[in-house]
Amino acid sequence: MHILLIHQVFAALDEAGGTRHHEFARYLAARGHRVTVITSPLSYLSGAPLTLSEKEGEKEGGVRVIHAYNYRALHKSFIHRFLFFVTFMASSFWTGLGVKNVDVVWGTSPPIFQGVTAWVLARLKGAKFLFEVRDLWPQFAIAVGVLKSPLLIRLSLWLERFLYRRADRMMVNSPGYLAHVTERGAKQVDLIPNSADPAMFDPADSGEAFRTRHLLADQFVVLYAGAHGMSNDLGVVLESARLLAGSRPEVRIVFLGDGKEKARLQEQAAGLTNVLFLPPVPKTEMAEALAGADACIAILKPIEAYKTPYPNKVFDYMAAGRPVALAIDGVIREVVEAARCGIFTQPGDPAALSEAIQSLAADREKSRRMGLAGRKHLEEHFSRDEMAAKLLGILEEMTR
Repeated sequence: MHILLIHQVFAALDEAGGTRHHEFARYLAARGHRVTVITSPLSYLSGAPLTLSEKEGEKEGGVRVIHAYNYRALHKSFIHRFLFFVTFMASSFWTGLGVKNVDVVWGTSPPIFQGVTAWVLARLKGAKFLFEVRDLWPQFAIAVGVLKSPLLIRLSLWLERFLYRRADRMMVNSPGYLAHVTERGAKQVDLIPNSADPAMFDPADSGEAFRTRHLLADQFVVLYAGAHGMSNDLGVVLESARLLAGSRPEVRIVFLGDGKEKARLQEQAAGLTNVLFLPPVPKTEMAEALAGADACIAILKPIEAYKTPYPNKVFDYMAAGRPVALAIDGVIREVVEAARCGIFTQPGDPAALSEAIQSLAADREKSRRMGLAGRKHLEEHFSRDEMAAKLLGILEEMTR
């Protein structure tokens, strides 16, 4: 079976960003299937060219990666962001025409425009079209005010329904998305939830190397790892750090990652001695970073739409055996509470988040037990290999 994946923000294990699709692709390739990925040569987080030693060809695990042209300047303005998406839609289409003998074309959203590329290529090649929804676009963009034009909203909603109805099969990474896609015309929808590979993380690792390198040896380290964007509401974390500065001087908040809001957040953090900003690291270094944390933060803006995602970072935190200070309501709260691996706080409330962090710092042994409970729950319910095997079953059913 030959699978063609159109994914603008595909990240390999030696790159920063979510590696769900690279891990799935490696799993499929290891079982004898051909996997070709068409992706952007630019970082989604910063818009800068990826600094890879190997730009194209066979990646680790036998996955072929092709980089298509992409307009640069992602974060300058809405129009630049739009050009970032549509240039890849066009260039990935032309690139995809040259990929032969394809059985399944797999498109993933957001950005939704690459779904158009995947649909057209599937029809031209006589292949099946698998459409994956990782975020509810345009619902999230409308909810946070990124998408405001009534005309663009109508067109986006039409495009969303168009692709849902024409997919031979659909896949979502959170149970919170199932009702949304079925109500908008999806014929058959499968849940392949976000997950993590337990083998990548060692809960027993003390993280001494990470802590020593960043002068954190005697601190209670609370790590946020991920995008620094509008949706992530990291200003709330900064306000929590201000509240903790006097009451818990041993607590250090570490922001690991990049994004549109990072420079502004760094300006807001001026004068805070209990905050540290670090650049993003590839997935191969994430285990060391999480090992260096005593607890981790997952946070989104307090809007109704954000009760639906399964954020990737929460599953990495669980795999690393670290307790979670969770400022996200909805389906991911259900996971954390079922695993008993963290403390839920109301989104948008800096005081509540600071109290949760104080609670974790006050009883380190209890925090450690919570983290290990999360690891056990992940191994039992959200192991990456188990999800990859389910995906392979879906692909085999489609090609039969």
